[in-house]
Amino acid sequence: MNRKLIRTTLADVKARREAPPQQRDRANGNMPRGGGMPQQRPPQQSSSSSIQVRKRQPPPAETHAEIYYYKKQIDAHTQMVLVLQDGEEIEGTIEWYDRGALKINRRSAPNLLVLKRNIKYIYKAEERVPQLARVEEPAPQSPE
Repeated sequence: MNRKLIRTTLADVKARREAPPQQRDRANGNMPRGGGMPQQRPPQQSSSSSIQVRKRQPPPAETHAEIYYYKKQIDAHTQMVLVLQDGEEIEGTIEWYDRGALKINRRSAPNLLVLKRNIKYIYKAEERVPQLARVEEPAPQSPE
């Protein structure tokens, strides 16, 4: 025997609450009072009052933007800079990636497998802004 769980929606509950008592009895499976045949239902009007309430879909869990970005950088052999949680910077090209890690090829150093949870952010090496050396001006002296 196969049993099916039937769940009502919020729209159904609201419609039953707003319906006249005779229609509520019919919806619950009760026969209308006064015996005999049930009364005919008036035709439904397709006006703005019978707007269907549509459930909002939650946003997708995976947008594939991260996958697209990694694939684009891998194919172009773009030099990337990974800034880790502790502030250390690693420069190299991304060889491959998976759900939890990136493999970084470096020119003059050993290749690394970096866990994504340790990465603070990533940017292209060509976008690196050179840090200007601060030249401290002497404080103005007050005339005495």
